[in-house]
Amino acid sequence: MLHALLVLAAETAEESEPDKTLFYVLGGGLAVFAVLLAAVGLTKADFPSTDGQARGVMGLTALLVVGAMAAAVITG
Repeated sequence: MLHALLVLAAETAEESEPDKTLFYVLGGGLAVFAVLLAAVGLTKADFPSTDGQARGVMGLTALLVVGAMAAAVITG
């Protein structure tokens, strides 16, 4: 009987574990974006060359960070 309860508890614990795929995708995307942004920033001295480009980079960065943070909270 104890074995049956342990098996049931293990199955229930596995089912209640949320899927973390969304966090892995968004977090990985943020990491790749950061590496690419650093590479571009190191190779081009005038990057971003306009105010519009700077706003675009900041907006995309903020969107990726908020998405990764939200996914981390949602998938717990």
